Amino acid sequence: MDITVQHAFLPQLDPEASLAFYRDVLGLEVRNDVGYAGMRWITVGPPGGSGTSIVLYPLGADPGVTADEQQTITEMMAKGTFASVILATSDVDATFDQVQSADVEVVQEPTDQDYGVRDCAFRDPAGNMVRIQQRA
Repeated sequence: MDITVQHAFLPQLDPEASLAFYRDVLGLEVRNDVGYAGMRWITVGPPGGSGTSIVLYPLGADPGVTADEQQTITEMMAKGTFASVILATSDVDATFDQVQSADVEVVQEPTDQDYGVRDCAFRDPAGNMVRIQQRA
């Protein structure tokens, strides 16, 4: 089989704040920006158009999620326990310094983990955990 990961999905509560974080702070390119029924989906990915894309989707987009479930998800997002993504860079320390200078919520400074990676962590504007690992 020839299987690749095409898209990963992260919920967003404020499309403009999410766009500013993923495009302006992390340097990802906008691949698609679609509005429908008062909601907005933004697709971002590494510059150059290749590789996996992240779709920043509106939390209220799934009609199968009840209002109570949306409230629970919103609370989990605020704590950083609902969704996450792991990105990779060639220099995690330099990337950390650049991202931190944008006044975002730092969860963890660059650290050598017991399981063999060096990484750092931030929260995006919706509260999603964004970990950045040093590429091997």
